[in-house]
Amino acid sequence: MQSKTPSLQLLPRQGSKIMLFSHSSFFSSIVHLFLVTFLCIAKVNLVLSTPTKIGQGYRLISVEESPDGGIVGLLQVKQKNNVYGPDIPYLQLYVKHETENRLRVHITDAEKQRWEVPYDLIPREKPPALKKAIVRSRKNQNSIPLSEYESNELIFSYISDPFSFAVKRKSNGQTLFNSSSEESDPFSSLVFKDQYLEISTKLPKDASLYGLGENTQPHGIKLYPGDPYTLFTTDVSAINLNTDLYGSHPVYMELRNVNGDEAFAHAVLLLNSNGMDVFYEGTSLTYKIIGGVLDFYFFSGPTPLDVVDQYTALIGRPAPMPYWAFGFHQCRWGYHNLSVVEDVVENYNKAKIPLDVIWNDDDHMDGKKIFTLNPVNFPRPKLLAFLEKIHAKGMKYIVIIDPGIGVNNSYGVYQRAVANDVFIKYHGKPFVAQVWPGAVNFPDYLNPKTVDWWIDEVRRFHELVPVDGLWIDMNEVSNFCNGLCTIPKGKQCPSGTGPGWICCLDCKNITLTKWDDPPYKINASGIQALPGYKTIATSAVHYNGVLEYDAHSLYGFTETIATHKALQGLEGKRPFILSRSTFVGSGHYAAHWTGDNKGTWEDLRYSISTMLNFGIFGVPMVGSDICGFYPAPTEELCNRWIELGAFYPFSRDHANYYSPRQELYQWDSVAESARNALGMRYKLLPYFYTLNYEAHISGAPIARPLFFSFPTITDFYGLSTQFLLGSSLMVSPVLEPNKTEVKILFPPGTWYSLFDMTKVIVSKEPHYLTLDAPLHVIKVHLFQNAIIPMQQGGLVSKEARTTPFSLVVAFPIGSSTGEAKGKLFLDDDELPEMKLGNGYSTYIDFYATFSNATVKVWSDVQEGKFALDKGWTIEKVSVLGLDAIQGESFAVEVDGIPIPDVSKIEFSETNHSYSMKLVEGGDERTSVMVEIKGLELPLGKNFAMSWQVGNKI
Repeated sequence: MQSKTPSLQLLPRQGSKIMLFSHSSFFSSIVHLFLVTFLCIAKVNLVLSTPTKIGQGYRLISVEESPDGGIVGLLQVKQKNNVYGPDIPYLQLYVKHETENRLRVHITDAEKQRWEVPYDLIPREKPPALKKAIVRSRKNQNSIPLSEYESNELIFSYISDPFSFAVKRKSNGQTLFNSSSEESDPFSSLVFKDQYLEISTKLPKDASLYGLGENTQPHGIKLYPGDPYTLFTTDVSAINLNTDLYGSHPVYMELRNVNGDEAFAHAVLLLNSNGMDVFYEGTSLTYKIIGGVLDFYFFSGPTPLDVVDQYTALIGRPAPMPYWAFGFHQCRWGYHNLSVVEDVVENYNKAKIPLDVIWNDDDHMDGKKIFTLNPVNFPRPKLLAFLEKIHAKGMKYIVIIDPGIGVNNSYGVYQRAVANDVFIKYHGKPFVAQVWPGAVNFPDYLNPKTVDWWIDEVRRFHELVPVDGLWIDMNEVSNFCNGLCTIPKGKQCPSGTGPGWICCLDCKNITLTKWDDPPYKINASGIQALPGYKTIATSAVHYNGVLEYDAHSLYGFTETIATHKALQGLEGKRPFILSRSTFVGSGHYAAHWTGDNKGTWEDLRYSISTMLNFGIFGVPMVGSDICGFYPAPTEELCNRWIELGAFYPFSRDHANYYSPRQELYQWDSVAESARNALGMRYKLLPYFYTLNYEAHISGAPIARPLFFSFPTITDFYGLSTQFLLGSSLMVSPVLEPNKTEVKILFPPGTWYSLFDMTKVIVSKEPHYLTLDAPLHVIKVHLFQNAIIPMQQGGLVSKEARTTPFSLVVAFPIGSSTGEAKGKLFLDDDELPEMKLGNGYSTYIDFYATFSNATVKVWSDVQEGKFALDKGWTIEKVSVLGLDAIQGESFAVEVDGIPIPDVSKIEFSETNHSYSMKLVEGGDERTSVMVEIKGLELPLGKNFAMSWQVGNKI
């Protein structure tokens, strides 16, 4: 289910719906398009014209060291004005180097507390309490000279009048952030009002920026000057370009190239949950925020991986995902009864297409009320029997839940909610909205009582249906109505005859307060809609008097945290949660899918950029609806989409109620592509799972842009049609119709085709090459110097996990020496924590070298008992890129003990074939792939093998 108000093409939805194409989203899209057209005809300017300069900024009138080693300053407004409201006269500045690579700059009202992202949601250091320093400081308002405050990596400097600050990198003097405004600059000095904050930074012309989401970026992963970047969680379909969508991530990564030889990355987070516009003009970036504080964090990098490591160290490391989550998932809004679900599972099995997880949208519910079962279409005894059957195979079952609680006095969930007083209030009464069940109230997850109630409801539902995860949707939060609504008397709501997303409540506008109609209008929904548009009225009140105005973009995040607590507390297992709405830190608890997309070639391309952005945001478990959510994809498109989607971190086919069926077995050709692509994914599950571990301990994205591994090559800075899985696999999909070839930009080095490792590309410089890619083929290449673990695959991850391992060792071609490295993490994925030292995990480093005519391959095992208990073995090692054949002196040992009988071990060799166009000097020297089969090496023990090679004749 999903949906509600896209822009340009607003599409509503429910966990995944787009009425008539996306539930409410489709209807909203039509309304949105009409509204935009009307405003254009009426010559209404959709872009708010802001005065070029607002005021003269602030002056720093005192500064001193704080007890925690930071600095605290007092700022005074220079000249008051009333543009967007009165200025806050005094501000407190707090600056601290929290680590060697993280600097915080916090600016707030010096005289009273303002809203901030709650410290219990994102644990972090608190700035000093507001001091009674204003009177003392007024006595001495002498100008304060330029000064600096530094750590080993970053330098904070400031100018006192007008106040501005800069953040520099100590190693090379680069200015990473500079808030000064010269007379010639189009942006203001610091502006700080109750409902309007503005601050800018200057940027070098050649800077490359990424992030500031969630939005669908038509120009690719690199931020595009002049495109709108509005952050405010909104149920707007992902088909709407450059529009604020389901998540709010006010962070950007910047990459700078120095003469083509060096590259330096850093990131800037503005930790603020209020709505904001961010204007990126190429040489400057301006924030315009409608509340809260300025709470900046600067991360020094210098590599993209360092940046994400430093960022997730603050906001929370990505959640560990269970092993089965990396299998393939199938969902559809419209599986109306259990027999349909059973048929889907059986048809996947008949087609020999891997499937791990079957999902239900709201079809399983009784009257679309969450935590219920439809007694006719999903009778509990039959559902439990079905779950017992699929659980025995290792398959899983996930259902959707929305936050809206149907107002129904006979509904137990509602009764208990009322008894516990868990709802968001408006004038002391639960705020009334409409979503799928009709009139609803929304739980307030900022209230500890609500979290306890939610945990209990999840427990009750799990006793009813032992689901394996939860899909939380519509949590921006989405509302099919606007304003202050009441339940109509004498008519059914919803009527049952029309679309469920059409408002049937009696509603009136709420524009009486400054919270409902703020002085500055962010570009919400792409139309400068008021912030309460199709959501909770922003003057509604949460626990402890918190306004929806401030906490709006946190709603999905707080629901995610509550759901995570609920699932983890059930059986002590590792939770799996899929959330539509996200905020800074959501990846610490949940996975994400990119929302309502279309079955178009454009949406296929957009999915890559959005996926890569979420890796930067610390949400590595991400993917798009394969084949598109609506309407009907073409057969060719679905072929190409499953080829790409098989390599999303989160791989799920999901379709709309009104779309034709698009399970992968519906077309013979798509089934073939699915068997090929998903077949490879299931062989790579150990690699995916190890990337999951790396993400959990360091934030490293599973899917990442090529510039993560090749940061000095500017050709990759905007590349949005290819991506890396980890550092070693490059995925290059076909993204256009009627194509049987794909143009790939190869980084320098040796690249082996994963589907046929005898085929190799060698490139000295970044080089485009067009390769054949027939309908059932996607190009995936393995980079040199890598060792990747694989298994034999299967139709369910539980089955694939029991098969023997193989190692693929990739040396660079054309070198007389080489080395390669890889790693493998395995554990009991039922355990909540993903770590070593608990007795239920094993970690292995793999190494290989080629020098002095000797090849060596060995492992270094940590905590091997778990792998030994599972009986896992390595049966094959493939070594790529050797310029010679094996000799006679093969030796292998386990835990330092030689294996005397190697008679069952078989060597074979196959010549590589590669494009001579990319080989420096046209060298026609041949190279070989050597396969060593018949091994029975215990995965949990250290092994070492070596052999001498002879020259190839």
